[in-house]
Amino acid sequence: MHTGATRPTQDKQSERQQPRESSARRAGAGSAGAGQASTGRAERAHAGRGDTGRTGRAGVGRTERAGAGRTSARMAGGGGTGRTGRGSRAGRGSTGRGTAPGLKPVQKVGLVLGIAAFFVPFIVDIPNLDAPGERMLAIFLLAIVFWVTEAVPLTATAVLVILLEVLLVAQGALWDPTGGNPELIEAALPASTYFAALANPVIILFLGGFMIADGAEKYGLDKNITAVMLKPFAGSARSTVLGLMLITGILSAFMSNTATTATMFAVVIPILTSIKDPKARAGVALAIPLAANVGGIATPVGTPPNAIAIGALSTQGIDVSFAHWTMMAAPFAIVILVASWMLICLLFIPRGQTIDLEVEADWNMTNKAKIFYAVAALTIILWMTEPVHGISSNTVGFIPVALLLCLRVMDGEDVKKLDWPVLWLVSGGIALGTGVGATGLDAWLVNSIGWHTLGGVGVIVVLCMVGLGFANVMSHSAAANLLVPLAISLSVALPGTNTMMIAAVVAIATSLGMSLPISTPPNAIAYSTGMVSVKNMAIVGVIVGIVATLLLALAMPPLWNIMGLV
Repeated sequence: MHTGATRPTQDKQSERQQPRESSARRAGAGSAGAGQASTGRAERAHAGRGDTGRTGRAGVGRTERAGAGRTSARMAGGGGTGRTGRGSRAGRGSTGRGTAPGLKPVQKVGLVLGIAAFFVPFIVDIPNLDAPGERMLAIFLLAIVFWVTEAVPLTATAVLVILLEVLLVAQGALWDPTGGNPELIEAALPASTYFAALANPVIILFLGGFMIADGAEKYGLDKNITAVMLKPFAGSARSTVLGLMLITGILSAFMSNTATTATMFAVVIPILTSIKDPKARAGVALAIPLAANVGGIATPVGTPPNAIAIGALSTQGIDVSFAHWTMMAAPFAIVILVASWMLICLLFIPRGQTIDLEVEADWNMTNKAKIFYAVAALTIILWMTEPVHGISSNTVGFIPVALLLCLRVMDGEDVKKLDWPVLWLVSGGIALGTGVGATGLDAWLVNSIGWHTLGGVGVIVVLCMVGLGFANVMSHSAAANLLVPLAISLSVALPGTNTMMIAAVVAIATSLGMSLPISTPPNAIAYSTGMVSVKNMAIVGVIVGIVATLLLALAMPPLWNIMGLV
């Protein structure tokens, strides 16, 4: 089949004058038809369970700017035109503004259940657990319930964890954190240790990634890269889908997967609206969120679970560089990306179908844009060459922040639009891991379950599958916040288990949950187009999730050992 649409036109000057939009729509609130799909704006991008990271790095979007690439497709015999505006960094999840007033029933239940769970360790004596551990268990249970049910926003739970740790288990707590036992004095860390999670070096690394992603959207770099890279894949529908997935995966490795998905849908809507076969149209639409979720695995700044794992490892004295993580995760991401493309083609894209594309990049060549291009390129090069120059990737992450502000390429308004809730969410996870380790709760959790009977491989498989299950029904970041500290504790207690390896596989597993519209904001954006059914999304998500998780748990650890990465 030969598909396409006439090229949409737009006056560039009017684009430059379009104001930034400060509000966002929900991405799952309704379905847009084939001719009009709202892809860019999702304030809580998956109906109450938004992943706030790259998953999703979310935020207030901008209208389409001059300098953004344009994509169109021509249909033999003529066709209608499709047009979409600049995709916003949608999907801020539960940390964004504009959520509907009142609590959902599950949130009300979660609020009551979380508070009740918090008080249980104070009322019931927990066997083999000292006073600091009992208090930390109360905080841990509260965090689990609140993160799963979103009784309060995800970021609110994260900062609440830090506050409760300072009030209950830190030095200078409201009452003696040792329970009167002087032997437990080491369990009480200074309050500054918990507050330091808000400025952990990993947070600085992510801040730099957010600054680059924000600037890429501001100066149209993301759309222009898409337009340039898509050209070689014109013609066959299957090759076009491969091109879309590769471009989405690459962008998602350095930008929010939510922002990447919104951008890609803004570019390909003319293609989608012109495809007459609903099955093929669904396949193209599914390919984008799938690639965005997988692409974020590849780098430390790709998605919050990566940063959570790296931050948790740093508290154990294990430093993971940008290049090190990329060498571990990128090959896996590429394999899953290609396998996912093959699955999409097998299920949705018939052999012989064609799409004729006309893609055009319209580069912003102002001085500020040129400076941004140079700073972004310098930052990425420094990240990838850390073993050569020895400058920490965290330090490198602060370079674009300082340079872009000092050179007035970006300003205070841009800083306001950075995804601060995600940074605080990651901080809460780091602080939670610190408290679990300091109070002895980690050892208690390990000894309370017969993990030793599973063996090293069994533990990895179980944790990965649990992470996959959690990530399908709750925020990927929250799932990582809960499971990574537990995984690290297990690795310390179980002989023959590598701490870096188990933290990495668990964090990556939480990025593979993508079988439902509520699983991750990219899925919600795809579903909101009206071109993807829940059934099709579930089929692809379950197959990719389970196969990728088993490959991750069984094949990657031995491979990393052979490569000398763990």
